[in-house]
Amino acid sequence: MCSRHKDAMRIRGAELYLVTRRVMIAAGVDAEQADAVTDNLVWCDKVERRNHGVERLPILLKRVAAGGIKCPPAPVFTELAPSAHHLDGDNGFGHYAGRLAVDRACDIAARQGVGVVGVTGSNFFGAGAYYAELAARRGMISLVLSNSFPKVAAPGGLDAVLGTNPFTFGAPRRDGRSILVDMSTAAVAGSTVREKAAKGEMFEPGVAIDAAGDPILDPNKVMAGTLLPAAGGKGFGLAILVEILSAVLTGAGISRELGSMYKHVDTGGKNGHFILALDAARWMPMDDFYARMDMLSGVIAASGGDRDVRMPGDARWAAFAESEKNGIDLEPATLAAFEDLAEAHNVQLPWKGASQ
Repeated sequence: MCSRHKDAMRIRGAELYLVTRRVMIAAGVDAEQADAVTDNLVWCDKVERRNHGVERLPILLKRVAAGGIKCPPAPVFTELAPSAHHLDGDNGFGHYAGRLAVDRACDIAARQGVGVVGVTGSNFFGAGAYYAELAARRGMISLVLSNSFPKVAAPGGLDAVLGTNPFTFGAPRRDGRSILVDMSTAAVAGSTVREKAAKGEMFEPGVAIDAAGDPILDPNKVMAGTLLPAAGGKGFGLAILVEILSAVLTGAGISRELGSMYKHVDTGGKNGHFILALDAARWMPMDDFYARMDMLSGVIAASGGDRDVRMPGDARWAAFAESEKNGIDLEPATLAAFEDLAEAHNVQLPWKGASQ
């Protein structure tokens, strides 16, 4: 079925949002979670984080059907201190728990100057940059962390002990193009492995190892082996930070207590998240903060002479502008699978006539 689209096709963001939400509702997802997840997935596709966009919808709905994600959940916040709250996501969508958590962290920061929310009872929550951007819109500097199913070995180790444990940081800028640093603490993210396999490309040594500790270069064999941390001990140190703050501290699943979203579709992931929001306006007037951010950006931009030196997040915002102007660029396989899902749930496709 995926062969019917030979080339990438651009879909208007509003149409992709409409169809995605309708498919989720038809699949049994409650409206509140459908709103949160849809906004997240479509934003990721707009900024060309396709591996966290509607490409994930089939596995997410498979987990809903199998009982691995609760619809609707009954999330509960508990105040631990004026600036620190805990959220039990009740095994709903990680995207929903993440949205609740970042909104609460920003609300707290607006009152206290800094707000921290730790999340348990959650699942895979997508791209951390999405939550950092939500915080930046409210003038907040943020730190967004989440642990994940173990795929990564410790330096010198053979067995997977930690996930790819993404580390995300965000800061607002005057023009709205916030600084977004969103990275896997593994040598590569799991989505990169799948992309390499689809393209038939090999890895260089230093990405993954087999049971004997020998390097794996074939992406089709990587997931049967163990990933290595990014930059050796440095990346593993960041991964440990993510695990401590998002899991050890919050009470979420640690290391092998987590489930795989692909292998364990009928059980909750037990993922934990940690979101910190800091109100920049508590330190100085926002005009002063933005001026200082402009100065930093200017120094970095000028450092390459005639070369184009960008701040973290600039490439995403360029993609966002292109998507807003000309539509979201979906890969043929993603679009075909998405259309199959929509048709299976009797959801009309606004672009159907244009794609045939």
